[in-house]
Amino acid sequence: MTSLSLLPLSIPSPPVDWQIPWSIPIGWLHGLIPAIAADQVIQIHTYALCILLGIIFATIMVNQRLKARGAEPGIVLDVIIWAIPLGLVGARLYHVFTHPGDYFYDGADPWNITNPNSVWAIWSGGNAIFGALIGGAIGAWIGCRIAGLRLWSFADALAPAMLVAQAFGRLGNYFNHELFGQPTALPWGLEIESTNAAWPTGLAAGTLFHPTFLYEMIWNVVGIVFLLSMERRFQLVRKTVLGLSLPVPVGDKVARLQWGKVWALYLIWYGIGRAWFETIRVDPSEVFFGIRTNVWGAFGAILVGVILFIVQSRRHPGLEPSPYLPGREWKPDGAVDSEQTYSDADEPDDDVAASTDSTASEKLATSGTGVKSP
Repeated sequence: MTSLSLLPLSIPSPPVDWQIPWSIPIGWLHGLIPAIAADQVIQIHTYALCILLGIIFATIMVNQRLKARGAEPGIVLDVIIWAIPLGLVGARLYHVFTHPGDYFYDGADPWNITNPNSVWAIWSGGNAIFGALIGGAIGAWIGCRIAGLRLWSFADALAPAMLVAQAFGRLGNYFNHELFGQPTALPWGLEIESTNAAWPTGLAAGTLFHPTFLYEMIWNVVGIVFLLSMERRFQLVRKTVLGLSLPVPVGDKVARLQWGKVWALYLIWYGIGRAWFETIRVDPSEVFFGIRTNVWGAFGAILVGVILFIVQSRRHPGLEPSPYLPGREWKPDGAVDSEQTYSDADEPDDDVAASTDSTASEKLATSGTGVKSP
């Protein structure tokens, strides 16, 4: 029997070398582009890869959810091509505006792109989800208008996928050794090197911290189940799985929550979790009235979600007629518009053909007798 003393009582952080798994030299371009240094390299950050994976999985999920609503396959790409870039810009701007002391101080060089602490160094972390929501919402509105989608249809399809993307993003924080919580003696305490820039002053080396990245990942995964369960009413239906008759949860074919109500629940769910996680983090943050800026942001998300759910429930108690804006509906290949259908009776000169057929029938009926049939 394994002794409890042999079980790990902490979560180790990944080696620092894992933060940049690959470096691609591009100095060979110096002769063609002098601005590129002879020893220039492109560093591939694990943090960026986690964000990229989150975007890919979220895109696939949104595409499937929109298709289930009757939207054209792949139309999600027409929207995210606007939403993702503006979301990233918003995420960075929000972080910089709420942490000005990190970038603007005596001797700082915030606008130098080669400076790892510049406002452009998005690869160094510092991307705020609330800024991403604002910038992404603007981009999604632009993309939906161009694609002819209803913004609320897209938002509802995106809601659980956002939690998927955010879970991957928090995994990137784990690799970056950042955004950890207060000291803890719990067995799942996170190991952080004492040389870390965010290490609290006065703590002894070996101190463990709350793995807030893990807390939020778990909260996000549970949130996905919550949103999908609220969106559709699930019932246990007995089905055969691997030769066994088992009760399987089966949801309604048509979502009962539409018109942005799933998105509203996302804002409420994420806001509640983030408000708590933020209070136990130790990374520096601007404070207003004794409360961290991101806690205020979480409160704002909850408030917007509650208002949105109430307003949309009153304005739209029924279901959306289509995920498309009026007049922009998509018709699959091979689909026939009822206004374009026709029968033989709709062909030109049908009246002439009918008259000719009638005369021919009369002649046939009287042939050989000389008497017209009654």
